[in-house]
Amino acid sequence: MNEIRSRAGTDGPHIVILAGGTASRNLTITLIRQGVRVTRLVPAWDSGGSSKSIREALHILPVGDIRQALMTMAYAEGHAGDVVRIFNARLSETGNAAALARELAFYAEGTHPVIKAMKPEIAEAILRYLRVFITAAGPGFDLRRGSIGNFILTGALLAEAGDINAAILAFKSLCGIAGNVWPVSQDRDLTLRAVLKDGRSIEGQHVITALGDEEAAMGIATVVLGAATANPRALAAIADADAIVYGPGSFFTSILPHLLVEGIAAAIARAQAPKILVGNMLEDRETRRLSVDEMAERVRHAGAGQPVLSHLLAHESAVPGERVVGAARFVARAARSLPDIAVIARDFEDPWHRGQHDAGLLAAEILQLSAEGVRHAR
Repeated sequence: MNEIRSRAGTDGPHIVILAGGTASRNLTITLIRQGVRVTRLVPAWDSGGSSKSIREALHILPVGDIRQALMTMAYAEGHAGDVVRIFNARLSETGNAAALARELAFYAEGTHPVIKAMKPEIAEAILRYLRVFITAAGPGFDLRRGSIGNFILTGALLAEAGDINAAILAFKSLCGIAGNVWPVSQDRDLTLRAVLKDGRSIEGQHVITALGDEEAAMGIATVVLGAATANPRALAAIADADAIVYGPGSFFTSILPHLLVEGIAAAIARAQAPKILVGNMLEDRETRRLSVDEMAERVRHAGAGQPVLSHLLAHESAVPGERVVGAARFVARAARSLPDIAVIARDFEDPWHRGQHDAGLLAAEILQLSAEGVRHAR
């Protein structure tokens, strides 16, 4: 574990990943443990779960994807103990308001044994941020299945006068995290909308992710984000990147909308780094019957004519015919040739986990492309 700590944050290649909070977790961990500098750019339009309740009550930027990406950084860098346990804890799914308030107080009053075991400065900061959140949320807030980590980050955000970058820096400093996590935009009230191929409109990230069977079969024509401006920290990370990676993750809700944020596509186009789409391996409700090469075309289209994609990593199984994992089908094979896009097609499936990417293979391909990009830039 000490080796992991000493290597994280070295002067190795800088990989910037645009994705949601969870799907690129294994890739992030693998890269960091190889001494790679990683920056995660995450959505600012999460509208489900605990983030939804917090957004509606306090009118702030959603923090769920930020929390999950920060916890991945902490885990990968060897800070996987007490802080991660507390940040990943959730309150009960049922119970009356009084019972849930007592459960939250168990954390906020420092009674929880994990908090007692923390370094005093970390414990004090966490308790301070929890109390800020509790005061701001008020007695009417719905605490059911609330994320303690989301509550803590919300308290930090409020303590920093709404500056999410300052809240993230404060948390990173407390925990000694070297990697970076930034929301792609600092705008507070972003709502993602999907337009289906029949013209119907579906509003809200959490609703799009859970499309009904009829809507999923119809398919998404486009997604719309509205006015959104880029986080300067995100623009700086892109400019400094040795490789820019889209995904893996939910294509229409966690990957493609990044390019709709004003300034992001232009920054990616200016970057000298390779721009790599990790093609999804399995279909979901957002991408029913959408092939990997079609995803690449959607990314290119979102770039509005700017060079935002140079490489596609596409899973290609040696097994003929349709394959299914649970209720999900494998995405159709990628086209062998896409104009101005280098397609790298191979078997990327993790041999231990059906339907999941082998993070080691992905990391090796990304780092190879990063090294080639650096050589070509010289």
